[in-house]
Amino acid sequence: MFTGLVSAIGTVVSVSGAGDLRRIAIRAAYDPATIALGASIACAGPCLTAVSVEPAENGCVFAVDAAAETLARTTVGAWVAGTRINLERSLKIGDELGGHLVTGHVDGLAEIVERARVTADAWGASERFTLRAPSNLTKFIAEKGSVCLDGTSLTVNAVEDDLFSVLLIPHTLQVTTWGERRQGDRLNLEVDLIARYAARLAEARAG
Repeated sequence: MFTGLVSAIGTVVSVSGAGDLRRIAIRAAYDPATIALGASIACAGPCLTAVSVEPAENGCVFAVDAAAETLARTTVGAWVAGTRINLERSLKIGDELGGHLVTGHVDGLAEIVERARVTADAWGASERFTLRAPSNLTKFIAEKGSVCLDGTSLTVNAVEDDLFSVLLIPHTLQVTTWGERRQGDRLNLEVDLIARYAARLAEARAG
């Protein structure tokens, strides 16, 4: 489990393999001694397993394997050397739950349709992103509810049909990859866990 609070930005070093399985090496500022083989790390949203870890300057390089389901449902298949991604280590019992419960199981891709500056002050500018959700996921997105986008826990500001908006404060824009995002970019979307189960229970009762 994760919280959607990004702890580092990683950079893809290499991608090897083709077809339904790719090995991706990622450079990060994490202490290699703290990453056990088999550890789960949220990489731009998807929960991926560390299959190797090596010390590197100012941190480490860890590798993950992405299989067919991940490549089909997420942006992982488009990663190349140099791609920057949001990272989060898995939640430990007793850690502060500052975001919301995130599984790292991506439901689909959301597309940015607009990026607009909202306010600016001495700390920087806040910006509103409007995104389009896949039609099969719109029922899980509610105003003031939570979504996870590229591994970032965010609050939904408004919803209209298949469009929804989120507000990014200057700090989030600076410490995640959101500052690099532009209109047309696609992001990994995980809907709120509670919303998913609530909708499933409602469907079961209606049936």
